[in-house]
Amino acid sequence: MASRAAGTYPPVPEPLDHPVVDTHTHLDICTGVRLPLGAGEPEPEVRPDEDEEFPSLDVFFDTAQSAGVQRIVQIGCDLPAARWTTELVTQQSQQGRKWMLGGVALHPNEAPRLAERGMLDDALTEIESLVASNDRMRVVGETGLDYFRTGEEGVAEQQRSFRTHIEIAKRTGKALQIHDREAHADVLRILREEGAPEVTIFHCYSGDEAMARECADAGYYMSFAGNLTFKNADELRRAAAAAPLDRLLTETDAPFLTPHPHRGKPGGPYLAAVTARKLAEVRGMSEEDLCAAVWKNAETALGNWD
Repeated sequence: MASRAAGTYPPVPEPLDHPVVDTHTHLDICTGVRLPLGAGEPEPEVRPDEDEEFPSLDVFFDTAQSAGVQRIVQIGCDLPAARWTTELVTQQSQQGRKWMLGGVALHPNEAPRLAERGMLDDALTEIESLVASNDRMRVVGETGLDYFRTGEEGVAEQQRSFRTHIEIAKRTGKALQIHDREAHADVLRILREEGAPEVTIFHCYSGDEAMARECADAGYYMSFAGNLTFKNADELRRAAAAAPLDRLLTETDAPFLTPHPHRGKPGGPYLAAVTARKLAEVRGMSEEDLCAAVWKNAETALGNWD
């Protein structure tokens, strides 16, 4: 892999015994593309420096395939990234590459920023249009609540946006993919109040064992990322061990949450292989059996990829 300002990319792991799926990655951020903004739209929270060098899409595609990460879900979580994601997924499908699906939404931290400019309702309308525009767009996400970076003044708009995304997922028949940071109780409460879509996925699951059992009872999927490997993640590993096998998914959230021992460096979809191996270890399963289950779960949740 190439290097960039944030540091050298981790090496590509040995290929898995069975292919696996990265159900949540941000190739727009991984590749450092500077996306055009619409009139009045706020700058994305993550914006690459013009002098940074990034690997190409083909590098991320090739390294993922070589590690056994043979399917990817690209997520766009602000308006520029959502437009780019829809175009990319359409383009890849037209070129016969059937291993990519897409998802779009407004990240919870985007909601108050857009509301402040009077743009939230129009943005939500555009998100629904994008996710309904192509059968390869299978996910409304990532949406949800984030009480870590948004202060109390932004909670109401986050919750309003989350409720609207739930309705969009139900109207369009797409899976809902949830960002939940320091907001477990409110996320679960709003899902109960609104009625969760048929397929609901907790992206980068961060709850404890008790919450995992609650999610399982409700039929929600729990997707685990590189933080499963962090030294201080014992509670998360207990949750992963307790979750039903048929509710498990794997992801990277790349370029974020790069697994141990490369925490803090930029990552890519290929590192879902590291998380899958850790998940198998946590559950006392063979790598092949764990990956086969995750592969099946991704098809059940998101539909046929071919």
